[in-house]
Amino acid sequence: MSQDARTNAKPALRIIPREQHVISRKNISKAALRVLYRLNEAGFQAYLVGGAVRDLLLGGHPKDFDVATNATPDEVKKLFRNSRLIGRRFRLAHVVYGPEIIEVATFRGTGEEEGEGDRHIVDGRIVRDNVWGTVEEDALRRDFRVNALYYDISDFSVRDYVGGMQDVEGRVLHLIGDPATRYREDPVRMLRAVRLAAKLNFRIDAKAAAPFDELGPLLAEAAPARLFDESLKLFLAGHGLKSFHMLEQTGLLKFMFPATARALKRGDHALRALVEQGLANTDARVAEGKSVTPAFLFAVLLWGEVRDLAHTWITKGLEPNAAWERAAVHVIGEQCQRVAIPRRFTLTMEEIWALQPRFEQVQRKRVFRLMAHPRFRAAFDFLVLRAAESPAVKELGDWWAHAQQLPHETLAAALAGTSSGPSTESAAPTKPRKRRRRKPSGKSGNKSDQA
Repeated sequence: MSQDARTNAKPALRIIPREQHVISRKNISKAALRVLYRLNEAGFQAYLVGGAVRDLLLGGHPKDFDVATNATPDEVKKLFRNSRLIGRRFRLAHVVYGPEIIEVATFRGTGEEEGEGDRHIVDGRIVRDNVWGTVEEDALRRDFRVNALYYDISDFSVRDYVGGMQDVEGRVLHLIGDPATRYREDPVRMLRAVRLAAKLNFRIDAKAAAPFDELGPLLAEAAPARLFDESLKLFLAGHGLKSFHMLEQTGLLKFMFPATARALKRGDHALRALVEQGLANTDARVAEGKSVTPAFLFAVLLWGEVRDLAHTWITKGLEPNAAWERAAVHVIGEQCQRVAIPRRFTLTMEEIWALQPRFEQVQRKRVFRLMAHPRFRAAFDFLVLRAAESPAVKELGDWWAHAQQLPHETLAAALAGTSSGPSTESAAPTKPRKRRRRKPSGKSGNKSDQA
């Protein structure tokens, strides 16, 4: 960290005794407690640190517990036979207890006074950082003040060096040091600010948010694989809708998902409804402990651009199936330059999009062939999300929802025009009215998925 950054965040220790905070050992994993006690008994300083302390103070139940210590990675390795050293950029130890991993990091130092240590900085960005220091220096090296709180197992107090406790109480995110400098060191910190604010229902301090517009383009230089991981944390951790709104409000969406930002900027209200409902549904599934897939969510986020491009190429005379395929390849190719979506997910996305025009084909063989498709359920759920595009799309979704509830014979008879008996709850749905095709206007608008 630069000298200016350190000057703006001089550590002033505040110790919060056990009776003045809510953290209890019964809410800390037994594995983390074993690591803390073992390090202490061996004569090392060791604290629970970071998000676990923050979340415990807020009444949450952390899944991950990190430890900070003055023991070096090699000393940790010698002390714990069940540990392994990982990382080049940040060297640390993983202590393994069954399925649980406790991350143990050595206190980070500034290392600038004597110019010693294994630190490498390129264009203001830290690409390797293995300079050890004191707990005070370690606090200054962390990103947000709420993440620089240390739980001391020796007396059950919380140690606060930079005002993190005040931020927890005020529900605000302050960056430690000069925001522009810290974001240049690691541009992904901008996304972490959004994610933490959404997760914790905090506001981002104005000074911390001010550089977003100027420094947002630096996200293009971050590793796309790392941005994929950040995307999962933003959208698949139970607070996706709020994260999305904050990405829009802070102007960072266009740097992460340019196609999504462009499509929404065109004022497509149906697309916004689809995106927001898709995110809300994902949040609900996470809250209920149900599985979620990145493929479906990325298909939702990128749908507007894929649809509009396909319609444009169809208007220019390209065969519909080829137009949809080309649009999907183009949009995914652009997006993967920013966020490296693995191929196993992009294949599913392409299938979900390609199946949308096929829902309009309600001839008997086509209906049963579509129902047998391995991606039918995901594609149908996607069709339901598209209901706001037009009354016809909603009618189509209702028809397919009803059709799935019918016995095979009843549906087959109805599609053959030989359905018998009066209309009842178990009767086949009436075929959706065939829409008259209008000459393409060349506008993307809120058109449904015609091909």
